[in-house]
Amino acid sequence: MVAGAEGCEQGCEQGCEQGCEHYRRGCRLRAPCCGKLYPCRLCHDGAEEHQLDRFRVSEVQCVRCRLLQKAQQRCEGCDSLFGEYYCDICHLFDRDKKQYHCKECGICRIGPKEDFFHCSKCNLCLSLSLRGKHKCIENVSRQDCPICLEDIHTSRVGAHVLPCGHLLHRPFCPLSGRGYRCPLCMHSALDMTRYWRQLDNEVAQTPMPAEYQNMMVEILCNDCNARSTVQFHLLGMKCQNCESYNTAQDGRCRLSLEEQ
Repeated sequence: MVAGAEGCEQGCEQGCEQGCEHYRRGCRLRAPCCGKLYPCRLCHDGAEEHQLDRFRVSEVQCVRCRLLQKAQQRCEGCDSLFGEYYCDICHLFDRDKKQYHCKECGICRIGPKEDFFHCSKCNLCLSLSLRGKHKCIENVSRQDCPICLEDIHTSRVGAHVLPCGHLLHRPFCPLSGRGYRCPLCMHSALDMTRYWRQLDNEVAQTPMPAEYQNMMVEILCNDCNARSTVQFHLLGMKCQNCESYNTAQDGRCRLSLEEQ
């Protein structure tokens, strides 16, 4: 599990008294780029043809008394609370969801902080359950999700770490309906052991026609990267190193010596 960026995954409750569909807050941000007032950076980016730099926000307007003032947690005019949580770096105002600012990520994350650690190689916050148990890929979160093609690092939608170390947005995991392999490296993203043994039985019970029975092929395993020479079969060809059927033909078919 990857720590989600600030904000809730599905937006705040519809009809909340303050804020927008993205955040619950008592102020509007004055965009440093165009000077316009918006409930949040996402509302701004959806309406304008440029993006709001959250780190440059310096002024907010109280939604209660309409006073324009410096960015801070409480209104200096009517003492209204702009947000249960406030980050003076990201200028994030929201209700309390155990957020914390990660200096290494450069943004706020949804916590609680004690349940996550920052992996310096992957360069993102991961669940403590993954400490020492995940494959590191340098700056992996700086890649877009390979399915929806949206940014992962600053996304408000959580991400899932695959066994190969690559990330997918959580709604796309498990990969049901999209195959069982990572879209980037083709490594098995699920535990396929049970299915491979089932495929063993199906291959054994499905003899190939006589003209194919002695045909050998070279295969490359997507799981262990080993190369093997095995008998050709339409149902699948098993890696001789790790016994995975997640393989691809790597060369021409050829007959065994006694048939040549």
